[in-house]
Amino acid sequence: MTADVRDILDIERPMTPEISRESFLVTKKRNFERTKGPSKRPEGMHREVFALLYNDNKDAPPLLPTDTALGIGSGYKQVKARLGMKKVRKWEWAPFTNLARTDGAVFHHWRRLSDEPKEYPFAKFNKHLQMPEYTLAEYNAHLQTNPQKWTKEQTDHLFDLAKRFDLRFIIMADRWDRTQYGIKTVEDLKERYYEIVGLLSKSKAGTAGNDKKPFVFDIEHERRRKEQLKKLFERTSQQVKEEQNLLNELRKIEARKKERERKTQDLQKLISQADQQGDVAANAQSARKYEKKLHKKKLHHQPRPSKVDSVVNAIEIGGSGIKFADLRGSGVSLRSQKMKLPANIGQRKVKALEQAIQEFKVDPSPPPTEEICNAFNDLRSDMVLLCELRTALSTCVYELESLKHQYEAACPGKSLNIPASLMQSSQFKTEPTEANAANNSTV
Repeated sequence: MTADVRDILDIERPMTPEISRESFLVTKKRNFERTKGPSKRPEGMHREVFALLYNDNKDAPPLLPTDTALGIGSGYKQVKARLGMKKVRKWEWAPFTNLARTDGAVFHHWRRLSDEPKEYPFAKFNKHLQMPEYTLAEYNAHLQTNPQKWTKEQTDHLFDLAKRFDLRFIIMADRWDRTQYGIKTVEDLKERYYEIVGLLSKSKAGTAGNDKKPFVFDIEHERRRKEQLKKLFERTSQQVKEEQNLLNELRKIEARKKERERKTQDLQKLISQADQQGDVAANAQSARKYEKKLHKKKLHHQPRPSKVDSVVNAIEIGGSGIKFADLRGSGVSLRSQKMKLPANIGQRKVKALEQAIQEFKVDPSPPPTEEICNAFNDLRSDMVLLCELRTALSTCVYELESLKHQYEAACPGKSLNIPASLMQSSQFKTEPTEANAANNSTV
């Protein structure tokens, strides 16, 4: 383009060599030779390692060992076809017959001279079925069921077509002679054929090869099926859209029904849990009232309210360990989230749990497999319950000691004996807890 502009404006062009086919090929060859020059070995790499990366042809090494790489054979495929190594096998134009044909027709095809003549392989796909046969006596005795609808001539014509077309009832109905034998549908032909086969099998029952149960053709079911298929095939696009809209509405109704059932089940669970908690609270309250009545009868003076019952009730109601969150329905989550402590646990329980883990020398963050997660959660729940039981035990021991002092103050010269095993089992005897300090202040 620039050369044309310079010629029009009469401007001198720079002295550049003209591009021809030979010069273009020479430059391409030089560039190709320049690109295929010897690759330079990187600094710091040994010669043996660089030889493993590149061979003489500068091809990348194979990812998998092959026969060609190992020098064993010629590999899995041949690079060139080895022509002229063997003699060509001779062929002949040989005749053959199809055993499925009864007219004795002779055909020809190419065949090797070395191959032996065999049966035509496609003859097995064209063999005729064996049709049941009947005599005039058998027809008059067993097969003459409805002479007004089917005569012997019509039945003979039906079995002749069945033998010719191998029970292809569509073709049989097309080839049915309507002018001589009347109009018959495909369903009528099927019904009459299977009726004849069933009656013949019943008449020949007990003989060898006739123990098989005959097939019963339901003509009314077949007609309804074809009518439904015809209606389905003849639907318009508007009817298809309307049916699709109805199916979508049905899915929405079923989804809303399932949601209502789920909410009803959740509500029933909440009601049953509330009833159970109410029954437990009523039973606990009645038991406490009964115990108070027994104490009033035994003691003349009114004792001060015991804190052992409050601790035991607290353990029974809310101190049964830790309830970890179930992450089954919360979408995708890490399994380690199962080991996370719930947010409703107080700092006292957390500190007590950490002390118990250090005391028993347990790994505070084990690998979160499914078995380890379940076992670790159960272990921490049991540890929290153990700490609460220890607190309850220390409270009970301190309650016994305070009652002993009260008894000795009320009855001078007398004392109560507390079992030494109970006193030794309390690990908080020398280190009183906050509950014991509160009891000291009240005493």
